[in-house]
Amino acid sequence: MDATIGIIGGSGLYSLLDDAEEVNVETKYGKPSDAISIGTLFGKKVAFLPRHSRRHTIQPHRIPFRANIDALSQLGVVRVIATNAVGSLKPDYKPGELALPDQFVNATHGRHDTFFDEDVVVHVSSAEPYCPQLRELAAGIAEKEKIPMHGSGTVVVINGPRFSSKAESMAFSAQGHHMIGMTQYPEIVLAREKQICYMGIALVTDYDAGLAGRPDIKPVTNTEVTRISSQNIEKAVRVISGMIKDMPSERLCECSRALEGAVATKPQK
Repeated sequence: MDATIGIIGGSGLYSLLDDAEEVNVETKYGKPSDAISIGTLFGKKVAFLPRHSRRHTIQPHRIPFRANIDALSQLGVVRVIATNAVGSLKPDYKPGELALPDQFVNATHGRHDTFFDEDVVVHVSSAEPYCPQLRELAAGIAEKEKIPMHGSGTVVVINGPRFSSKAESMAFSAQGHHMIGMTQYPEIVLAREKQICYMGIALVTDYDAGLAGRPDIKPVTNTEVTRISSQNIEKAVRVISGMIKDMPSERLCECSRALEGAVATKPQK
């Protein structure tokens, strides 16, 4: 039942796998968001986890991130492709477009963001958090499929579930961030602590609280997010399918060695 590739996302991805079978995984951190579907795509075993549950009942700040990543790790996953709905903070990141973030800024609070909070002190590096090998693969697939995609960008992660005030949105934009979302963190650093390659496909759905000096651009609404998301997901599915088809067997990135030199606790004599 081992699956080396994991997909974390929402609606529109359920039918991606052939002959999917649901499995329930128990972890020391509780239950994952939902049962995990394991199936095949292009002859490869793939595990799919709905981040907010199948009925979309889990708020962003209540997602069991540690249980989700631990469950995928138990199933043998070493690469995660995640889709995330984001708002745009820049005029050139337009709703309906996709992006491959290469950096994040954490603006969440109260989330359990490490597996090492008991007897071992670990300082994992987050300098290059998104897997460069997977990002390069995704960019190549998007170009081949003629899908417009921003090849980089910084996403600031807020707690949610509310959207930003105009002042907050303007502050994040002034700081140079390109996108804003609610789910990339701590998912990405937990994957790194498990030495799992992680890549996010950002689905740009809106302009957050609007753009400064642009009265024609209105603040985000959930209705608009849902409408644009349904358009974006078809593009994301094409990219993900192409990635899985062309996925190299060997990991040539630093992700698999993320814990080397990161453990600060000295072994007992």
